[in-house]
Amino acid sequence: MSNPWIVIGAILAFALLYVLLPRVTHIFALYRATRKLACPETGEAARLDIDASRAALTSVLGEPRLRVRWCNLWPARKDCAQECTASPDLERPAEQDLVDSR
Repeated sequence: MSNPWIVIGAILAFALLYVLLPRVTHIFALYRATRKLACPETGEAARLDIDASRAALTSVLGEPRLRVRWCNLWPARKDCAQECTASPDLERPAEQDLVDSR
């Protein structure tokens, strides 16, 4: 090949296709379902949605940054610290913790 930029571009395209795309897809699938867990601030049972798109896109650069998109304890607790995103139950959800609908 006479142009090294073609080779560099091809390497980057394969890296995107075979490394980043599967990771982003996995993280999106992991966080797209509604979850049920105990609120760390109140101790009440809470159902929440994680912003799966944000988690997937930020996982490209390292650990995904999680943000609650919806919680059944809102609007009363809308300005909470979202400490539930640090819960180990959120990282590896059991199947019985997943909720199909709101």
